[in-house]
Amino acid sequence: MKKVISLILVVLILTGCTNGFPNGVVRQPEGKVILDDEHYAMIQSNYEWAEKNVHITQASSTPEELVDEFETLVAEKGDTLKFKIDKNPTSITVTKLNEDGTIDSVEIEDNKITLPSKGGYYIYELNTTWVQGKENFTFDINVK
Repeated sequence: MKKVISLILVVLILTGCTNGFPNGVVRQPEGKVILDDEHYAMIQSNYEWAEKNVHITQASSTPEELVDEFETLVAEKGDTLKFKIDKNPTSITVTKLNEDGTIDSVEIEDNKITLPSKGGYYIYELNTTWVQGKENFTFDINVK
């Protein structure tokens, strides 16, 4: 009988403890660029999110300033990069900042892009959106 009562008390205590923690914690989505099966966390910026009673806005610097926090990738002309972004965004657009300061839109298909056929240094920015918000991801790469 003592074992049964002890078991019931343990279950009640554990149930009470799990109800004391907040559920539905809002976590900022993370994004990774994948090159040769290696995952690299992209730099996050311009984060906005609205969910339940939480509203978050985080502005950031320019892509040129943000890439100082990222270890520049090195890849070959025409290589394919893959992206993995948390919470399945409803939309992803990619822009590429060229060495001469011009900006190009980049076609993304199945969360993959093809690197340029011309060598050089490039900064990529992914603009992602969800129903609850948006966020930018930035990385840089040297194409050989």
